[in-house]
Amino acid sequence: MPFELAKTFRFESAHRLPHVPDGHKCGRLHGHSFRFEVVVTGDLDAHTGWVVDYGDISDVVRPIVDALDHRYLNDIPGLENPTSEVLCAWLWQKLAGGLPGLSAITVRETCTTACTYRGPKHT
Repeated sequence: MPFELAKTFRFESAHRLPHVPDGHKCGRLHGHSFRFEVVVTGDLDAHTGWVVDYGDISDVVRPIVDALDHRYLNDIPGLENPTSEVLCAWLWQKLAGGLPGLSAITVRETCTTACTYRGPKHT
């Protein structure tokens, strides 16, 4: 039976959304205390008793957090229009190769908003 593990990370960053209508508040420079959750799905290893070590997840994610923390997101390649949706997909692209079983990323800009991405569809 597959298990689903989740680990939450946070960073502080500024951004603006360049493609919103004139006068929209998100078009102005502002910042957030971003949180994002990384979800890994997999089978239980009979020897270790876990799917993956949470520390291994942290080892893969930490350099990405360091690249985002206290930065202007619009200056980061791929985040020129840093919506929650774009940020989710960007994080997926950065993390998928190092996290086998990555199944979802949820980004929270505020305590009342969230976006979840489950990766590209495979056909």
